[in-house]
Amino acid sequence: MSDSSDRSTNINFMKEPVLRKLCEVLDKTDSKGWRKLGEIVGSDRRLRVSSDEMEMCSLKVLELAGSPSRMLLRLMGERGCTAGHLLDCLQTLGNSEALQCLKPPGLQILIQPQSVALISGHNLRLSCYAVGKSPVQYQWFKTKEEVPNSFSPDLVMSPVHLKDAGFYICRVNCGEAFEFSQWAQVDVLNVGASYGQSYHSLEGRLKLVVQPQAQRLLVGETLQLECGAVGRPIPRYQWHRNGVPIPNASKRKLTIPCVMQDHHGKYRCEISSNSERMWTNQVDVVIDDFYALGANPNEFLLNSIPEQLYATDKVALLIGNLSYKNHPQLKAPMVDVYDLTNLLRQLNFKVVSLLDLTESEMRNAVDEFLLLLHKGVYGLLYYAGHGYENYGNSFMVPVDAPNPYRSANCLCVQSILKLMQEKETGLNVFLLDMCRKRNIHDDSTPNIVLRVTANIVFGYATCQDAEAFELSSSGFTNGVFVKFLKKRLLDDEKITVVLDRVAEDMGQFDATKGKQALEIRSSLSERRALTDPILPGDSADLAQAHNRQWAKAHELPESMSLDFDCGAQIKLGFAAEFSNVLVIYTHIVKKPEDLSFCQAHVTDFSQDLDVDPKEMNRETPEETGIYLLSSSLPQHCLYTRLSSLQKLREELVFTVCLQGTFTSMEDDPVHWTKSVSIGKPLIARLDLHRAMRRNSCLQTCLMPHSPSHSPCHSPGPEHHLHLHLHHGQHQAQDYSRLSPQQPYLDVYEHLQGAAGGCGDSYYENLSRSHCEPAAYELAAGPPGSPGQPSIPIETTDDINELQTVFINSLQLQQQ
Repeated sequence: MSDSSDRSTNINFMKEPVLRKLCEVLDKTDSKGWRKLGEIVGSDRRLRVSSDEMEMCSLKVLELAGSPSRMLLRLMGERGCTAGHLLDCLQTLGNSEALQCLKPPGLQILIQPQSVALISGHNLRLSCYAVGKSPVQYQWFKTKEEVPNSFSPDLVMSPVHLKDAGFYICRVNCGEAFEFSQWAQVDVLNVGASYGQSYHSLEGRLKLVVQPQAQRLLVGETLQLECGAVGRPIPRYQWHRNGVPIPNASKRKLTIPCVMQDHHGKYRCEISSNSERMWTNQVDVVIDDFYALGANPNEFLLNSIPEQLYATDKVALLIGNLSYKNHPQLKAPMVDVYDLTNLLRQLNFKVVSLLDLTESEMRNAVDEFLLLLHKGVYGLLYYAGHGYENYGNSFMVPVDAPNPYRSANCLCVQSILKLMQEKETGLNVFLLDMCRKRNIHDDSTPNIVLRVTANIVFGYATCQDAEAFELSSSGFTNGVFVKFLKKRLLDDEKITVVLDRVAEDMGQFDATKGKQALEIRSSLSERRALTDPILPGDSADLAQAHNRQWAKAHELPESMSLDFDCGAQIKLGFAAEFSNVLVIYTHIVKKPEDLSFCQAHVTDFSQDLDVDPKEMNRETPEETGIYLLSSSLPQHCLYTRLSSLQKLREELVFTVCLQGTFTSMEDDPVHWTKSVSIGKPLIARLDLHRAMRRNSCLQTCLMPHSPSHSPCHSPGPEHHLHLHLHHGQHQAQDYSRLSPQQPYLDVYEHLQGAAGGCGDSYYENLSRSHCEPAAYELAAGPPGSPGQPSIPIETTDDINELQTVFINSLQLQQQ
């Protein structure tokens, strides 16, 4: 940490491995540890940490993997503490081991080689860039063999041949120190030259270049299907038969030796790379048996195949509401929506996944969902969040619903079903992960007349007039319903059979036995399954229009490189966590030699998005709230998560700032900026923020409320309560920000106003995880306490019983 450029870095932007090692040292040391560091910092008025904050740091030892030092350093960073300030404090502290943590490594790889698939005859470039205290030397290897004359950061093969396919790695030497890069796979495809121009124009984007071919084989022969795509990073493959994923079929080439008649069917392959996804053509594989009772092979084959049901398309709308404005916040919907999105995509559903929608946004999202439906389409709606049920009608509660809410503030599921029936859909599936308690504040009696159709399936996460639960732990977990649903969703069975098995699995879960049970309501007469293949109907043009409409809401901005006047080059990349959540990652790919320090970050986002500056430009995805997509993102970048894209009214414009220090003038950092516009990404293109200009969903979902019960902001009918005891005192953390490392010390108001945030306690490591009931009816408030809702909670015995059962179930699972 010798140069001033490193000293000027805010400690919240220090590299995660350095912070982790430093915290380990400070946590284990008593006389020269984090408490003494807090006292030293207290002498600086600008960085001073209060006694309450120090106490908050000390409570982190009660959390699983909690670190008081990490909490203290975060507070210091939020007050503007730089690496130089921290270094001075550690020198005053006299902790030599902690000082050693801040010394820069003698050799560091900044750019790792990336796996790539490309066409034979094109140019291959793999890059590995490192810095060290002395000149750096490079040597590339293919598997275990050195690549001749490969001594530069870039390994270039022009042109690349089929024999060049394989795995590559680079060894970097700096004096006696050396490091190996990560492995990079190179896949070389042999296709016609006609793909050349289009491939170059989409460098880095996924492009399908080899399609599988139909096969007609005899029993006992070998089936070989091949497909291929080019792009960076290297594509992933998953073969499907009759719409169902084939186990262990995740390579470009599918080989099945000694085929039997069971192998006949329709085959195609799903190809994906980061957030991009595409499908090959669907091809028929016919298996003939000339020895089948002397029958004509074709007739025998046709007679042996059971009638196959098809969908003309598959469309799913997934909504997870967790960040409520006037009601307790939830945690599981984010994880549930993410997991179901990935599973439904494997079943070839067009999925729109949205988090935290207001009433108008939910209605507009339903309208867009309805636009994708037509005759024969399988439509699926999944909702996780607050809800209620009155007179057999289910209502989904938006995040901006008042307290209390009524039907006029919510969306009626049966009204949506009525609109789906008008589209003549082939299958209507509703998976409602919400409470079904009666809303005593809503006395409306909607009269929704549905058609008699034999294609409706309702899967309720809980029974009528009961609560739904979510499980909390130190990490992110599914709610009870999805915990078991995701294990069965890919089964090639009638959808009602799948839900029956989920109900059986939930019934064996001790934590919620007797408190939550799946309820299924169905009028389905045919053996329709979510795995049914897609066979477009007569309206091919209409289907294409619907495909374009769906693709419009899932188009990511292309990655781009920005060149600055100083000679530095910054790469911007984009990924989608949900249909309304965009991840931006930045990476310095070129640093001029005369710059001793170089750092880039993004800023100046539209106020529509409400981005928290403290959670922008972080060195790990988790620090900015990207918990679910982190493993799919490139490393060694700065990450920013933009949620609520549906609120974006104009094109997304932001600024990329580059800060650098020249070697000749190290005390004077220089700043460069560039403005970047990426249009309206993902769901922002559909303008869900608009006024509800369409009438279909509006007219059928809005239910008139009684004139004597106009919406107000008194206590609502539904609250989430946190189920665990803290030495006789209720405590909770506010989960308005979903960060396991973020400290909160909100306290439940005892009995009165007990509906606090739903989050983990700092005694989490003692209880591990717990159940959280979703809805409770309000009793009348006690006299003399206006504005304080009195919420009847379960008796202490019930809480203890549920808590004990759940902890025991976890211990059994661990054993």
